[in-house]
Amino acid sequence: MCRIALWSHYAGSGDAVRFVRVGTLDEPDRLPPDIHIFTSSKQPWVVLPPQTPAVSEFYRLADHWPKESLARWAAVRAAKPVS
Repeated sequence: MCRIALWSHYAGSGDAVRFVRVGTLDEPDRLPPDIHIFTSSKQPWVVLPPQTPAVSEFYRLADHWPKESLARWAAVRAAKPVS
């Protein structure tokens, strides 16, 4: 039996935010990455497109996210969990 995670929690959000893993979609090519992270551990034969930002580890959200996304993230973090 092969097991693949279909979704994950976003780090720092607890149960408040979940995201679908793009590789599990029928057409993952329709959603290319906005940024490549942890590239310091990529294999040398992996060639990243020059038009997409790439960072060696993680990054400061404010350096790469649009203001609207940062505002939504702040709202999620400020919301109290539903019990």
